[in-house]
Amino acid sequence: MSVKRSFPRTQNLLLSVQFAGDVAVCFSGLSLGFFLRFHSPLRRIGIEATESDYATYTPLLVLGTLLLIGGFAFLRLYDARLLLRPHRAWLLILRGTFFWLLLFLSVSLILKFEPAISRIFVATSCLTTLAMMLGWRFLFYEALSRSEWRDRIMQRIAVIGWSEEAARLVEAIRTDQNHPYDVYGVVSTATSATPAGASERCLGSFEALDDVLARHLVDIAVVADLDLTRNQLLAAASICERRYVDFKVIPSFFQIFVSNLRMQTVSGVPLLGVERIPLHNLLNRFVKRTVDILGSLVGLVVSLPIMGVLAALVRRESPGPVIYRQVRTGLHGGTFTIYKLRSMRIDAEKDSGPAWAVEGDSRRLKIGAFMREWNLDELPQFWNVLIGDMSLVGPRPERPELIAQFEEEVPHYNPRHEVRPGITGWAQVNGLRGNTSLEERIRYDLYYIENWSLWFDLQIMLLTFTRRQNAY
Repeated sequence: MSVKRSFPRTQNLLLSVQFAGDVAVCFSGLSLGFFLRFHSPLRRIGIEATESDYATYTPLLVLGTLLLIGGFAFLRLYDARLLLRPHRAWLLILRGTFFWLLLFLSVSLILKFEPAISRIFVATSCLTTLAMMLGWRFLFYEALSRSEWRDRIMQRIAVIGWSEEAARLVEAIRTDQNHPYDVYGVVSTATSATPAGASERCLGSFEALDDVLARHLVDIAVVADLDLTRNQLLAAASICERRYVDFKVIPSFFQIFVSNLRMQTVSGVPLLGVERIPLHNLLNRFVKRTVDILGSLVGLVVSLPIMGVLAALVRRESPGPVIYRQVRTGLHGGTFTIYKLRSMRIDAEKDSGPAWAVEGDSRRLKIGAFMREWNLDELPQFWNVLIGDMSLVGPRPERPELIAQFEEEVPHYNPRHEVRPGITGWAQVNGLRGNTSLEERIRYDLYYIENWSLWFDLQIMLLTFTRRQNAY
């Protein structure tokens, strides 16, 4: 008889506690918003509110709570994988509360509630509920992470065979203190062995897989050795099924867009392949382009005075044109002219030819270092966004002569041209800019392309203003 670890029941119990706590906290947050609006000095803001009866408002508070919880559920806040991922959960709470604010106001305007909902009450309740939810979830996570329950919901992974992808998986899990998985060890195979000196413990051989899974109470078996025969893979899957162990395979044949791998059936035959990325969807492209146009118009209006001051400082330090023009590669490999405030000497590449800026670059101006540190040299690119060459957010565009070299040396470089390049991007806000690891930058760019959403763009734009960049 196979022994099943208790982590699913433990996860469900903790999720139930979280859900019940969220309901109570949301209702309490809305109630606090009610009392602040109608029974505090806030009642004199705007049109002075008359004191309302709490019992009369209670149905509206219940409706608001249901909409909040429904929004959180829609955003998949109640996923067991988030129990040890507080930052991801907080972002979902922030998103859900923001959308609730818009939804509750819209519903109140359409349905004409009686009593009418005060807009100041809705705004106040949004802030109080958000603060209380973040506080409650922080306390829940702190209590969970310091208790024995943490170990009980960690899932043990056994890696079958070894590969570079397996090594990256193990490294990613080991370096993340909040990861819900624990790499317990490696099952050796005849065609793939753990590299000498690796710290992974050997749980046994593939031939003894049944005994290994039973003895070590493994929860997930991950096949990294795709040199196993079809019969061996089928046997491993059968053993995992009998032992209640999740069976997974690292898709080594698919090095790009792996999160978009989908199974589909054609005339009854299952096919595994890469689906279309989010920005291939017409509606998504329309939403992103609309945000780009509105954002670039606002950016140009707001930044014009700043660009005027910076242009005067550039010309004072280095006479000559203040706008720097350069050919870059954009959507689908097409080229366009990018505009920047000049941050280097006019003859910066006369001797060196095309090259990236490096730390302490002698070619840059004093004001140029400041502009690059705060991304101010990129301000003219709002024009590139407005005319459709670029987007507010996307992979940074490179020069064609450098790309001719990169696409031969760096695997999966060109798929980053599936979307418009951006003024800022996921790689840039994570410090990958200038003379940094190109492979790592590509990995971040591909992650952005695979996981695009409007919220992801807004998050990156916010991080652009809050994280200082390397000045080279």
